[in-house]
Amino acid sequence: MNPPLTVFTPTYNRAHLLPQLYRSLVNQKCKDFIWLVIDDGSTDNTNNLVKEWINEDRITIQYFFQENQGMHGAHNTAYKRIETELNTCIDSDDYLAEDAIEKIITFWKEHGNQNYAGIVGLDATYDGKVIGTELPREIKASTLTGLYAKHHVKGDKKLVYRTELTNKVPAYPLYADEKYCPLSFKYVLIDQECPLLILNQVLCHVEYQEDGSSLNMINQYRRNPKGFSAFRKVAMKFSPTYKDRFREAIHYVSSNLMLKNYRYINDSPCKLTTLLATPFGVLLNLYINHTNNKTVMKRNKVA
Repeated sequence: MNPPLTVFTPTYNRAHLLPQLYRSLVNQKCKDFIWLVIDDGSTDNTNNLVKEWINEDRITIQYFFQENQGMHGAHNTAYKRIETELNTCIDSDDYLAEDAIEKIITFWKEHGNQNYAGIVGLDATYDGKVIGTELPREIKASTLTGLYAKHHVKGDKKLVYRTELTNKVPAYPLYADEKYCPLSFKYVLIDQECPLLILNQVLCHVEYQEDGSSLNMINQYRRNPKGFSAFRKVAMKFSPTYKDRFREAIHYVSSNLMLKNYRYINDSPCKLTTLLATPFGVLLNLYINHTNNKTVMKRNKVA
């Protein structure tokens, strides 16, 4: 019988960081989970390191190597291989909070059912400070989009999804010449199915690495316009307010100008809004192409 939860970790040349995550998994009181490591083409010692841990047999580990596809491609692979009811992604530079597995499983057994997409909990820094704001205590559940747009939640949050839903919505689009698509592409689509249960406890400790996808986002924007355009179309279609839709349209225009796709209005799910957003999209495109500044964007927030 499968355990109820898979913790999956996409990783690329992070052998120097993985031991911290491994220790946090081994130190969990509840061992009723699988750790699925998706090695996205690493050329360092990741393979040997994970195989050593498999031989230690302290927790259940599954390891899969693939040619480099980028973080979203590694997520696609993980979702195809997960067989447990729930899943959560813990990045290679993060680690689980004390008793996080037990908190997730116990909370889901008490409150979870087919009416909910999973659980949303808190991320914290290494020293325990909650990232952004806590979750609203006056409600039991909310979509991820609703948390940010309606309840004004800020900062990254830890997401635990039902595998049935991560498999039900479309996979992240893959493009041969790109390595990134915002992970919110799937989160927005899952929001259309049902809300997340709110667990106002720290489940994960995070740190942003200099080579991580949360940093250097402007460079990601330049290098992956197809992925960003695909995400903006989904975000536009399901935006909770017109203000949000207009903002997504601005970004959509900018990405399509990078692609030299001048049929972007015809391709848009919100044609009039896209037309109105075009002058602002042109300005954003000019800014993106002429700035070298790094910027930090939230990994999970629907931006």
